[in-house]
Amino acid sequence: MIKQLFRLFEKKKKENIPPEMKYLIVGIGNIGDEYDQTRHNIGFDVLDELARSNKAEFKDERYGAVATYKFKARTFVLLKPNTYVNLSGRAINYWMQKEKIPLANLLVIVDDLALPFGTLRLKTKGGDAGHNGLKSIQTVLATSAYSRLRFGIGNEFSRGKQIDFVLGKWTDEEWADLQERIKIAIDIVKAFGTIGPGQTMSQFNNK
Repeated sequence: MIKQLFRLFEKKKKENIPPEMKYLIVGIGNIGDEYDQTRHNIGFDVLDELARSNKAEFKDERYGAVATYKFKARTFVLLKPNTYVNLSGRAINYWMQKEKIPLANLLVIVDDLALPFGTLRLKTKGGDAGHNGLKSIQTVLATSAYSRLRFGIGNEFSRGKQIDFVLGKWTDEEWADLQERIKIAIDIVKAFGTIGPGQTMSQFNNK
């Protein structure tokens, strides 16, 4: 009986969180062991480290694995879509509606070939840059005016090898170097939800 009352209390607390205090943080990637530590999955890697370092656990839910992280009175809903990259928009739209999260509080973490390895750039709008995940999001949400954190993966591939490069695994040296950049990406996520995208861009985009 006590456990049932506690669950009911927690459910009511969750329902009473003002929408402006909730954020949907989405990591773009593909599910499956074969995609672990691949360049296309850097969004998953950032969320995995954010959850691990704050003892938040992902649970399999509809359209993805979801974890909840609380920081400075904000609630961050972390989403790793299980729809594969090309249908990311479907999962994002569902969780925005379910959690009643406004578009201004959506942040998508995505790999970017146009940026040098490890470079981080926060933007509040923009095109899809040929990224199928961003194409899906823009199509489903019917707007490109949502925040995205672009994580540079470099473009060290020969002609015709772009797909192999994007879906390829990081080298051991790259993976080691990435850990500090992932920590900065986590700081950007926290800042996005606390000081807003404008100040976050000013603080982090030149690092």
